Amino acid sequence: MIKVICTNETSLHRPEARRWRERVRLLEPQGDVVVVLPCSMRKPYSSSKSHRIFTQASKGFQEAILTSPFGVCPREMEHTYPIQSYDVSTVGDWSQEEIKITGECLAEYVQDKEVIAHVAHGYLTVCEEYLPDATFTCTDGRTTSSESMRNLKMAVKKYGKLKSREKQTHMLRSIARYQFNTRKADKLIPSDYKLRGRFDRRLMHQDEQIAVLHHENGLFSLNIKGGILLNDIGVNWVEIDFDLKTNTLFAPGVVDAYPGIIPKDEVVIIRNGDVVGVGKAIMCGEEMKRGEKGVAVRVRHRMS
Repeated sequence: MIKVICTNETSLHRPEARRWRERVRLLEPQGDVVVVLPCSMRKPYSSSKSHRIFTQASKGFQEAILTSPFGVCPREMEHTYPIQSYDVSTVGDWSQEEIKITGECLAEYVQDKEVIAHVAHGYLTVCEEYLPDATFTCTDGRTTSSESMRNLKMAVKKYGKLKSREKQTHMLRSIARYQFNTRKADKLIPSDYKLRGRFDRRLMHQDEQIAVLHHENGLFSLNIKGGILLNDIGVNWVEIDFDLKTNTLFAPGVVDAYPGIIPKDEVVIIRNGDVVGVGKAIMCGEEMKRGEKGVAVRVRHRMS
């Protein structure tokens, strides 16, 4: 996986960071409270020393991690590209633009939920300015201190913890919403799904495989069943008018394509409205339609 280097304020406007902030608007926090935490240098955050300490109190609640240039990372999204692959300083000194962009992103994500802000330094500035009604639990400037952790444990006691199945379903649907840029992507995760495997997780429904959730990038790759569901949702489709017999779809063979497709997106290939394959986009949707040469889609599965 490519490392996303974010070393200065201009990183706020990197395509990966802008896309993350835009798509996080599709996500919703679970439960009655959001616990806001600072990011860490180590990724995924939960593997860091500080977050192992935080989760002694915050595990079982909706956690939201503040980070520049991406704004907010809900805990369930921490393994998803690019949030698990960026490299940035975490000294806590934030510019006014970073505070504004991150604060607006946080406030929009939290909505009307109650908030426990377990933060210090620049992170504290963001929360004080954009979530002034939050409960602040770090009073000594050290989020992992005994006093701060005692305050956090006391603050979460008044709220009920989330059930593990609810958290897992929420994680899968949040990833699908982010990846396919629509709330309708919840349809990819049926309520009676099963998840099999330890690293690359196979998403199953009634003994059919919908997709694989990859450990490397935290994103789904589709099987034919997933392609059928994606076609029903109406996004990331590529239309052809011939019999698909190879695992490479070239641009001249594309009749039409969903305009929101970008390279590396998962796509569904359709003919006369029926799904004939799924794969990974090499071009954006507009390039597929206009292109006179080049590979449009690397096909993973075809209907036999």
